[in-house]
Amino acid sequence: MKIQFLGASQQVTGSCYLFEAAGLRLLVDCGLFQERPYLARNWDPFPVPPETIDLVLLTHVHLDHCGGLPKLVREGFSGDILTTSASAELLSIVLMDAARIQDEDAAFKKKRHQKEGRQGAHPEIPLFTVEDVQRTLPQVEETAYSTPVSLNDDLQVTFHDAGHILGSAMLELLVRENGATRRVLFSGDIGQSGKPLIKDPSVFKQADYLVMESTYGDRDHKDPNDIETMLSLIINRTVQTGGNVVIPTFAVERAQELIFYLNRLNRARRIPNLRSFLDSPMAISITGVFEHHPECLDQETLALLQRGKRPFDLPGLRLVRQIEESKSINSIKGSCLIMSGSGMCTGGRIKHHLVRNISRPDSTVLFVGYQARDTLGRQILEGNSPVRIFGEFLPVRAKIDQIHGFSAHADQRALVSWLDHFESPPRRVFLTHAEEEAASSFSLKLRESLGWEVTVPRYKEIWDLE
Repeated sequence: MKIQFLGASQQVTGSCYLFEAAGLRLLVDCGLFQERPYLARNWDPFPVPPETIDLVLLTHVHLDHCGGLPKLVREGFSGDILTTSASAELLSIVLMDAARIQDEDAAFKKKRHQKEGRQGAHPEIPLFTVEDVQRTLPQVEETAYSTPVSLNDDLQVTFHDAGHILGSAMLELLVRENGATRRVLFSGDIGQSGKPLIKDPSVFKQADYLVMESTYGDRDHKDPNDIETMLSLIINRTVQTGGNVVIPTFAVERAQELIFYLNRLNRARRIPNLRSFLDSPMAISITGVFEHHPECLDQETLALLQRGKRPFDLPGLRLVRQIEESKSINSIKGSCLIMSGSGMCTGGRIKHHLVRNISRPDSTVLFVGYQARDTLGRQILEGNSPVRIFGEFLPVRAKIDQIHGFSAHADQRALVSWLDHFESPPRRVFLTHAEEEAASSFSLKLRESLGWEVTVPRYKEIWDLE
């Protein structure tokens, strides 16, 4: 029984682990690298021959967990991709949208490079195409939460709700080898408790080995006020100055949660009736999926639906699908609110809206999700100016705000609380999905406060598990 760390190792994105046990080779997640120094890894051949992998277990559909699947299939993987029912429905939307965006971005980059008379550092072709996605989707198999699935006589997996996004899961694997049974737990991304829309994260009493995310392992989410108060203050301030509120938005969960809060603020008349745009075809499609999966929703959301109230019906909201309609937003006079992807500003339509607003002192760029190191979003958030967008260096004059409470990741306090449910320490904890400093800080905290064996693995590092 062994594990190799093929991503999210001393970095946040690129989640991917090769787990070998009971005669099977399993891949847990197959995500894209989104930090600038590691982008080239997306184009490299997969580090393990894809045809030797028996099965992929997918925790959830954020691109840093699932975006490598079409390329993996194109390179020779022919096994099943096992995931929850909600994730299976979302996956086709996410991957199709990603393929289209990559095609649009590649065409735009090629046109810009031709105009500038130069060659780009990265290929002007999409990493994967719609055809690659179409070949991938038939390999997806669904499973229910809390239902053990036998992969062979000696290996069983159960998906548990991670409370991170719709359909997200923690993976519990039971392995029988050499007369002993071992429990290996992959936390996936651990959500915050008490968030709207979906259920709280599952908890566990025991695991022999734990692969755990630690994105916020070195800090807690600290906001001066609650989410609704901060959101209303930022919107009202920007409207008074005549600017736009531009929100880089993750299409799965964050867009829906934003609309949920905006709806509540609008009904309470704490914000004006503002022209609002959800400029993300993927987010639009995903919003409709929520009602298909009551097994993922919390009691508050279920109660709203049972009373015939749709949590995402925001007055004045326009759903933008077509590129031309997206472009027309920038010619609107007066204030508006623009939610658009990608959430870390690494691609998609948000970059066009930033070009129009980043240098306007009356506008606000509001971040509501984690910004990985070396992404455009992180550069803006850290106060860099100018920033490079589409090859042009633009001064940052817009107001830059962030609301930490929107995060779909548990903070340090919540991660420790999640671990408190274990009745005995695992043989070893592997901390992943965090920048090196955050993982190292959390590792030290666990060793000193709990006395646990903790490792922060390096990229491609292999561990034999007893």
